[in-house]
Amino acid sequence: MIPAVPGVVTGEQIAATAASIAAVQLPDGGIPWPEGHVDAWNHVECLMAMTAGGLRESSLRGWEWLRRHQRADGSWPMKVLNGEPLEDRGESNHAAYVAVGVWHDLLITGDEGFAREMWPTVIRALDFVTGLQTTRGEILWEAAADSYALLTGCSSVYQGLRCGVRLAEALGDPQPDWELAADRLGHVLREHPEAFADKSRFSMDWYYPVLGGALRGERALRRLDDDWDTFAVAGLGIRCVSDQPWVTGAESCELVLALDAVDDPRALAIFTEMQHLRHPDGSYWTGWQFVNERHFPNERSAYTAAAVILAADALSRTTPANGIFRDAGAIAEDRATEDCGCQRAGSPA
Repeated sequence: MIPAVPGVVTGEQIAATAASIAAVQLPDGGIPWPEGHVDAWNHVECLMAMTAGGLRESSLRGWEWLRRHQRADGSWPMKVLNGEPLEDRGESNHAAYVAVGVWHDLLITGDEGFAREMWPTVIRALDFVTGLQTTRGEILWEAAADSYALLTGCSSVYQGLRCGVRLAEALGDPQPDWELAADRLGHVLREHPEAFADKSRFSMDWYYPVLGGALRGERALRRLDDDWDTFAVAGLGIRCVSDQPWVTGAESCELVLALDAVDDPRALAIFTEMQHLRHPDGSYWTGWQFVNERHFPNERSAYTAAAVILAADALSRTTPANGIFRDAGAIAEDRATEDCGCQRAGSPA
């Protein structure tokens, strides 16, 4: 069950892309950035992609890396280089994404034994995350006295909490506190933009509330339309930042996932456009500077390849986990109705 998008990428090409991720995996199981360090979020994304691409044994080596490097408080160092922390701070969104990855593995493989092995890791991770939730409901970026909340990070955390709740139910160990935390976080993501540091020049802040599942329906479509002309570059993909002539493959494919989650037909167009970043060996260039007409930075990144595979799976509806981004927003429309004080038809007075 290797994803393929007819007319864009074949199953053989996606298998080659998964192999390009495995090719850079370190002997200890970590999957590094081109600069050499490993962070838990991008590492998990690569493990998900390798599983979807048929390379679960490589993925399992990566899960062992995560278990070894998790700290007592449930977090991971922000960056790990040569097996040692390069930046010791722990990010809430890094910890939350582990739940997405384990749920993704269970959906594809049905391997409940592995999910149970990872369950203590997930519990510690999401308990760390919920411990950073403020009274209002946003979740701080890191455990530090001067920390603040990020819209992109909290949107990813929202998906992590929702996946954690589903995983808990599947394993017969419900975690109602996570569900309450997700409800509170979703409300803030929809109704309190002032809760987050201003990072609006980054395209991720534009589409992540949709990608993570906090926004669905008309509100999601309006958000995507509002800044489309700011970030979309016809024929090339999506800018990383609004004020730079640079499109990036990972952001383009994450936007594809967000568009797919709300049945926006532009998803296939963006996925098709970004294929100019594909290398003959199946890997992907990180980005393209379209004024200078050169790859920038001059690197191919495993996390870009991973985003391509997950986007291909979503578009093609291939693996049993193809809806993991669509399903993150399964209750968002109901919660949004409650946020605005409206009543749904049939609701009690």
